[in-house]
Amino acid sequence: MKKILATILLASSAFAAPNTLSLDTQSSVLKWTGKKVTGEHFGTVKVASGNVELADGSLKGGTFEIDMKSIFVKDIEDPKYNKKLTDHLLSEDFFAALEFPKAQFTINEAKKLGDSKPGEPNYEITGTLNVKGIENQVTFPAIVEINGKEASAKATVTLDRTKWNVKYGSGKFFENLGDKLIYDDFTVELDVKASA
Repeated sequence: MKKILATILLASSAFAAPNTLSLDTQSSVLKWTGKKVTGEHFGTVKVASGNVELADGSLKGGTFEIDMKSIFVKDIEDPKYNKKLTDHLLSEDFFAALEFPKAQFTINEAKKLGDSKPGEPNYEITGTLNVKGIENQVTFPAIVEINGKEASAKATVTLDRTKWNVKYGSGKFFENLGDKLIYDDFTVELDVKASA
């Protein structure tokens, strides 16, 4: 009887143990959009590595590393002006990518949302985002799909850049910017995939 109970407990604990899936960095995409008084710019930044933790068919956690040196501007076709903006975003005015080449996001809580319809957010994700060595908590809704040993997530996250000491062109810190004003909030659209 003891052997039977031990076998059952061992099997149940193995079933409950988290599965770790590795992020597919080739098919995972992060798209950023920043807005200013005179318009907007958008582009991408690459996910360097990451993993997600599943347990009992649900998302439980995960960590993601973002390659800040991969910031790419997509809306400016002229190579000269594209490089000018890209270099500025990589500089100390913005993300100081030379000093802080990686940003990290760690999922602290993944809460299932009840009564979500297909195509609507079914999770609320709360995590810690570390940019330029500064950590802040962010919470956002996400569409998470889990199919066996594969998982994907889509979300649009709005971030206040000044919380990570990105102050260039911010009306909070500089006066009389006129049409040089850059809005503090920017968005990141994420479409990430992971598998065993």
